[in-house]
Amino acid sequence: MGVRQIAAAVPSTAAHARSVLAAAWTCGVTTDVGQDDLVGAHRVDDDGAVRIAPPPDSVLAAAVLCSPHGRPTTLLEFADAAPVPVRDRVRARVWLSGELVPDGEELVLRPERAVLQNRSGRTGIDLDELAATAPDPLALAEPRLLTHLADAHPEAVEQLTRLIAPDSLHGVVRVQPLAVDRNGLTLRLERMRGQADVRLTFHRPADDLGSLTERMHQLLASAQTVSRRRR
Repeated sequence: MGVRQIAAAVPSTAAHARSVLAAAWTCGVTTDVGQDDLVGAHRVDDDGAVRIAPPPDSVLAAAVLCSPHGRPTTLLEFADAAPVPVRDRVRARVWLSGELVPDGEELVLRPERAVLQNRSGRTGIDLDELAATAPDPLALAEPRLLTHLADAHPEAVEQLTRLIAPDSLHGVVRVQPLAVDRNGLTLRLERMRGQADVRLTFHRPADDLGSLTERMHQLLASAQTVSRRRR
């Protein structure tokens, strides 16, 4: 088996954004009245619309009172932080902007503009694609999966580095699992100064925890094969 690098199957911009929205527990809110951070106050519909139940004492509640028809123009920010402690822990940010519309006890934002920022830069998201795309099936389980891999199986993480070209490991002092999705596992290679990310692509997508276990075993088997060849 060959070395697997950053190439190949990565989530689309819309899929990446929907996964961030699905997993986020906090939400930054900016309106004409001010800024606020809401915790556990939002949920995301299947079509990507964001529903917020603003606390009575929040900046957002004040913005509703001050805006015409109770529809404040709003910028929402969602940060995606790695569950395993690493440098530069924020892996991505998603910004959604538009008008919040009252719907019963909630406010609903159907984005008029959406932007994803990750290590590759900022990218606008097609709104129709965002509405039609589902989150990654592993998005909600990812924190538990990565912390378990890092804490309980450090030897497996070390073994997976054998799938990385030796030159890429020069100066590396620590390796941590950074992200996992249906198409692959990303490792963070930390050096004394700086870091790099390497993606190990699964041979087939993993759509549930059972298939993810099989894909991880396949990666480890590939790593063992590479190790024997090098010896």
